[in-house]
Parts: sequence; C-alpha cells; structure tokens
Amino acid sequence: MNYKLEDLEVYNLSELISDKIWDIVMGWDYFAKDTIGKQICRAADSISANIAEGYGRYHFKENKNFCYYSRGSILEVKSFLRKSKNRNLISEDCYSELYAELQTMHLKLNAYIKYIGKNLNKF
Repeated sequence: MNYKLEDLEVYNLSELISDKIWDIVMGWDYFAKDTIGKQICRAADSISANIAEGYGRYHFKENKNFCYYSRGSILEVKSFLRKSKNRNLISEDCYSELYAELQTMHLKLNAYIKYIGKNLNKF
C-alpha cells in the first residue's frame, strides 16, 4: 500500500492551523502584521513544509531530521502565540484553542517520528 503525504493526519492538522493563523493575522493592523504577523505565519507554514520535505526524502534519517525541524517550528508558533496574547492581538480563548491544537499536533508529530522507519515489512 502506498501512502501519500495527504494521508498523514499530522500534515493535515499542520495545514489547518497555519490557515487559521493566517486568517487571524490578516485582521491585524500593518505594524502587527509586519512584525509578529510575518514571523508567526512563517513559523506555522514551516511546520507542514518540513513534514512535506522530509516525507519526500528517500532516507528515514532525513525524514526524521525534517520532522525535528517541524517540531521546533511548533514551539516557535507557541512562543509567538504567547506574545500575540500578551500584546492583545488575540483573545485568551483564541490563544487557548490554538495552543491546544498545537499540543495535539506536537504529540502526533512525536508519534510519527517514532513510526518512521518501523514496520518496513508491512509495506
């Protein structure tokens, strides 16, 4: 059975959260967009981009390395979310919702990293 990138739940979740963050940032004023907005969008987009790049690699070690970069981007987004909340750019509810989604994604990414290279005989 061949799996596609779009079959990975963690990839799909990362795409959704980056779109949510984009939509939020688009409502900010120019200064907020130009400073923290660009950074949080790039970090959020980097989560799925690194999963995709790793998935396209032929070696399991490379795939894992790109997933580690993705995991770092999750933490970067969490940091920018905290800053956004502290600077009154997002509400406490918005922060809590996105943070919880990032936590779930973080756990799923860790599970995917552990899975990479395992169960080779099943495919």
